[in-house]
Amino acid sequence: MAQKNVAGPEIERLIQLLAKLPGLGPRSARRAALHLIKKKEQLLVPLAEAMGVAVREIGICSTCGTVDTSDPCTICSDPKRDRGLLVVVEDVADLWALERAGAVNARYHVLGGTLSPLDGIGPDDLNLASLIERCSSEGFSEVILAINATVEGQTTAHYIMDQLSDLDISVSRLAHGVPVGGELDYLDEGTLAQALKARTRV
Repeated sequence: MAQKNVAGPEIERLIQLLAKLPGLGPRSARRAALHLIKKKEQLLVPLAEAMGVAVREIGICSTCGTVDTSDPCTICSDPKRDRGLLVVVEDVADLWALERAGAVNARYHVLGGTLSPLDGIGPDDLNLASLIERCSSEGFSEVILAINATVEGQTTAHYIMDQLSDLDISVSRLAHGVPVGGELDYLDEGTLAQALKARTRV
């Protein structure tokens, strides 16, 4: 039995578009749309204006690959950043997570994904050539590979290390293992094995 539309086409389109967002299914999208409509002046109108600005002004930084309203981006233009330290991430969301943590004051390079031969994603599909070019010309002393500990992430990290092996740059990776506050009984075998391999003396 076909589902009937309960609202006009404009509202149905809003629901359908919201349902395409990560973490929102059809039901959640309906609730979100209804909430936006009920709070039209406080939420829907400002959201529409912000989306219009985003469409017009947000682009990709030609240096590092992040999203911003300027090119070069805010991070690449910041003179207070450590010019010798480059953090390589898979995606913009990873960059934002590291910035929220506030643990490093470096510059970044966004790959746009990871190598995945099974999915047809090779070196030319990622921002790898620009990474190698930056490492050759911008005088970094250390490159930190902040790449997820997946099979594809490990493959990508090894590829980058091979490409940088002829340069006088220290290459490091994020530590993997037991998270702060984690309980051993709840961790998977791979995490435990990595934690044991990367153990440190106290």
